[in-house]
Amino acid sequence: MAGVISTSLSGIRYLLDNLPEFWQLLAEHLVLVVASEIIAISIAVPLGVIAARHEKLKSPILSVGNVAQTVPPLAIIALMFPILGLGFLPSFVALFIYALLPVLVNTITGLESVDEGTIDAAKGMGMTQNERLTKIRFPLALPIIFAGIRTSTVINVGTAYLAFFIGGGGLGAWVISGINLFNMPQVFAGAISGAVLAISLDLLLAAVESRLGNSGPASAQVAA
Repeated sequence: MAGVISTSLSGIRYLLDNLPEFWQLLAEHLVLVVASEIIAISIAVPLGVIAARHEKLKSPILSVGNVAQTVPPLAIIALMFPILGLGFLPSFVALFIYALLPVLVNTITGLESVDEGTIDAAKGMGMTQNERLTKIRFPLALPIIFAGIRTSTVINVGTAYLAFFIGGGGLGAWVISGINLFNMPQVFAGAISGAVLAISLDLLLAAVESRLGNSGPASAQVAA
């Protein structure tokens, strides 16, 4: 117990002594996570809509997402290296691939979970398929979709540590180099920073998700 406390205090001291480097690594980590997540959302949500609308396409689309998630993140990053080289781009692409499945699955689940009675009522009011999607299905499904985004984001905070192996930067620089040098304060400083970042993003997205959960059904009822 005393050793854990000592390492923790040493890690905090290491972080405070290296604040300029910490802010740089944190910024690199955050950019990787946010950029890859935004692109993943912009692709996974439309694919989820297509899969929910067309039953024949659901299985192939989910298969692609499952393959992306099944391959270990380190393997994806290793595959990007010979294709895209070192640096931000291969790290970004690897994280984007790994972020797809949770958003894709929750988009399909959310859209399919909307009560058919509500959809039938919208049909009776003369709404087109696109109007039912944008005014009924999507607002009601949004909290579930956002839960997938939240899960995907938190996973990517951890996965982004591996970007260090191909020159992507981020907090992995402290953790992985600290392990190699057996510098436990440096490892702790890098690890605890990522944990705080993951918790902070999770709380932020949970607040947005809760707000969407309160407003989504109400807005859909108004539209109906």
